[in-house]
Amino acid sequence: MMRALLLTCLLIGSQAILAAEPPHHPPPAADKEKSTPDNNTDEDSAANDDAQKEGEKSDPKEPSDSVTEHRMVLNGQPLEYTATAGFLPLVDPKGEETARIFYIAYTAKNSKPGQRPLTFSFNGGPGSSSVWMHLGLLGPKRVKLKDNGFAVPPPYRLVDNEQCLLDTTDLVFIDPVGTGYSRATKPEDAAKFHGVREDAQSVAEFIRLYVTQNERWLSPKFLIGESYGTTRAAALSGELLNTHRMNLNGIMLVSTVLNFQTVWGGSGNDLPHVMYLPSYAATAWYHKKLSPALQQLPLEKVLSEAENFALGEYNEALTRGTSLPAAQRRQIAQRMAQLTGLSETFVTESDLRVPLHRFNAELLRAEKKVVGRFDSRYTSLVQDPLSENAETDPSADAIFSAFASTFNDYIRRDLKFEKDEPYVILGGVGKWNWNAENQFANVADTLAESITQNPFLKVHVSSGHYDLATPYLATRYTFWHLDVHPDLQKNVIMDDYDAGHMMYLNLPDLKKQKTDLSNFIREASKN
Repeated sequence: MMRALLLTCLLIGSQAILAAEPPHHPPPAADKEKSTPDNNTDEDSAANDDAQKEGEKSDPKEPSDSVTEHRMVLNGQPLEYTATAGFLPLVDPKGEETARIFYIAYTAKNSKPGQRPLTFSFNGGPGSSSVWMHLGLLGPKRVKLKDNGFAVPPPYRLVDNEQCLLDTTDLVFIDPVGTGYSRATKPEDAAKFHGVREDAQSVAEFIRLYVTQNERWLSPKFLIGESYGTTRAAALSGELLNTHRMNLNGIMLVSTVLNFQTVWGGSGNDLPHVMYLPSYAATAWYHKKLSPALQQLPLEKVLSEAENFALGEYNEALTRGTSLPAAQRRQIAQRMAQLTGLSETFVTESDLRVPLHRFNAELLRAEKKVVGRFDSRYTSLVQDPLSENAETDPSADAIFSAFASTFNDYIRRDLKFEKDEPYVILGGVGKWNWNAENQFANVADTLAESITQNPFLKVHVSSGHYDLATPYLATRYTFWHLDVHPDLQKNVIMDDYDAGHMMYLNLPDLKKQKTDLSNFIREASKN
C-alpha cells in the first residue's frame, strides 16, 4: 500500500548511477524568437533567412523557442531579466534525435554569465513537471494562496515573488522526459528514459548541452530538487561528475528521499514506523489531539520527546517483535498513543505499527475528516468515515488546480510560448526502473561518493515538520549514515520549517527559505 501510494505522488527514488556513453552534440538549435517586456510582442520584426530555413525543416506544429524581457523589484532594487522557454533536443550516438526536453530559463541582464551562479531546478514524482518550485519558491512569479499556504477559491492568479532567487542565481527549470512538454521523439521509446539511471543520464545531458550552448562552464553550478527530485539530484551529482567531469558547487534538497528503506514500509521493514512517529506527533499537536500535558508544550519540545521515544524504546520494541513482553508492549502502546493522538486500542490492534494511510484516516475520524499527506496541517471532509484509508490528500487537492491554471496562463500570456498540447503537471510516466534488485532503492552512496571526490561540494537540506511524504527524521537518519569522512560532514547544512512537503507555500517559511538558500548559494560560490 505504501509503495503504491508513493508511486502516485511527487516522490520516489533509487540507487547508484553508472556512467553513460560519451555525450553527442545535437544539430544546431533554431534561432529564438524574441518578445518585448511583459505582454508586448514585437510583431513587426521579420525572421531572418536562417531562421526561416530552419523553420521550414522543423515540425510546423512545434513552436519556436520564445525569449522575452522582463523587469521586477527585488530587495528594493530593480532587476531586469530574460526569460527563455523552449526545447533542447537529445541525440543518440548516431546523431538521431531521441527526445526533446522543455525548459524555462531566467537569466539576469547586465551580469557576467561566467561568474554568476546557475541553478538547475526540477521536482519529483517520478512524473512531475518543474512547476511547483518554479511558481512556489524560486521563480519571479508565485501562485497566490493564503499566507499559511491554504487554498483560495478560483479564479487563481500569480503575484510577483518577492522571495525569488534571481537576485542570487540564474535559474533553469527542467521538465524531464514524460513531464511538462518534454517527450521522447518516438513514443515507443519513452520507457528508455523512465528509470533512476536513465533519467539521470538524460537530465545530465540536458545540463551539459545548456551549459555548453550558453557558455556557462565557468559559472558556479547548483542543483535543486524536491521529493523524487532529491533522488535525481543525488544521482546527477555522480552522473555529471563521472560522465561529463562537471563538478557542482552545491546541491539543495527539498523534502528529501535518498534511501527508500526509510519511507517504504512492508513486511520485515520497521524502519519507516520509527521515522514517521515524530511527524505523527507534530500533526497531532497541530490539530490539538495530544494530552493536555503534551499539548501545552511548544512543538520543538514535543518533537524532541517523540524523537527520543521513537529512536529508543519504540525502536527496541519493534526490534523485539513477538518476543516483547506483554507489560512492556502495553507501556509502548500507551506512550505511542500519547504522542500521536491515536487511541491506545487502535495502536495495540495495529501491532504498534500504524501505516501512513491509516494514521491520516484515523486522527480526525471523529470529525469525519482526513489529514494531508504532503502537508498534514490540511484537512478535508470524507465521504466514508469508516474507511481505514485516507480517501484523498487534502494538501494536494488544495493546490494542484491553482498551479495548473496559473502556469497554463503564464506560459502563454507572459512568456509568449504557445503550444496546444497539454502540459503534463504530474503523472506523465509509467513503470519506473528503480535499478534496485532485491533491495531498497538508495542513492545516498552516490551523493557520498560525489562529496568525497569533490570535497568542495556543499549540500543544503530543507525539511518540513508536517511533511508525511518524506518525514524529516528519515532525512536525518539518511545523513547520519552518509558514508563520508568526518571532515566532510560539515558540508551538509540542514534547516527545518513549520509546514509540509512544499514548505514554501507557507509565507513565513518562504521568507526563511529564501534567506537560507541565498546564503547557501553565496557561500558555496566562493573560491
